[in-house]
Amino acid sequence: MIDVLTIGHAAYDLTMSVAHHPHADEKLQASAIESCGGGPAANAAVQVARLGGRAAFCGYLGNDIFGDAQVAEFEADGVDLNWLVRGEAPSSISQILAKPDGSRSLVNYKADTPWLAADAVDLSTIKAKTILFDGHEPLLSEAVMKRAEAEKIPTLLDAGSLHKGTELLAMRVEYLVASGKFARQFCATEDMEKALKQLSEKRDNVVITLGVEGLIWARGGESGELKAFDVNAIDSTGAGDAFHGAFALGVAQGMEWDDLLRYASAAGALTCTKLGARNGLPNRDAIEHLLNWG
Repeated sequence: MIDVLTIGHAAYDLTMSVAHHPHADEKLQASAIESCGGGPAANAAVQVARLGGRAAFCGYLGNDIFGDAQVAEFEADGVDLNWLVRGEAPSSISQILAKPDGSRSLVNYKADTPWLAADAVDLSTIKAKTILFDGHEPLLSEAVMKRAEAEKIPTLLDAGSLHKGTELLAMRVEYLVASGKFARQFCATEDMEKALKQLSEKRDNVVITLGVEGLIWARGGESGELKAFDVNAIDSTGAGDAFHGAFALGVAQGMEWDDLLRYASAAGALTCTKLGARNGLPNRDAIEHLLNWG
């Protein structure tokens, strides 16, 4: 039995540390560079594995050097790849610029790689305690969502921005964990408290992550906030992915709500302390040390 199956996007990240965002026609020298696997669902799967859970990734990688590198990293972390699809279309690649304050800019290249079909994997073989979607494989996600609803498998959406997949799943998952960007787009408001109220009228468990400002949440008629952990931020890439992976594992393990939010927040914060998303994903000891649970 898999603790968490993640479904969605995998990309190979090339991350450079720069002094500032480049101006028009400006050339910059990077002070550091990291290359590693990335992508919301892919990173979430690795985060689950590093926290001691059984993780599986379902998505697409090309038969190229970037796909091979991702597979090697997945295998090194013990991520189950039984539902990975590979083909001749290219793997996704992201160029990331990380600034001194921990903020980042990202350019992604996916070419014309198509979405996976609804029957791209054998759904009958999926046995998971929790399923995490990032919305980037909408056709396959729709099919898996129907199965999860029928079998009452807890589901979570990493709603980073509003697009076909997140719009399709947002009002169906049990746990809607959204970025401030998604909340603004979906609810057509800059007021996050108003967005939280609007989303919680339709979903029982809602979290809106707000970066350095922490998060706000609504659950079962109650609501609250949680401040972000104070860490030395170097690169925020992957912080949300870490949050979602830790959150999904906490759901699979039946973690209490307050502990679940703090656990996921600690994972996201620690990811910001290293250059490169995959490199920053923490293990269980690091999170428990930050939480003083150890």
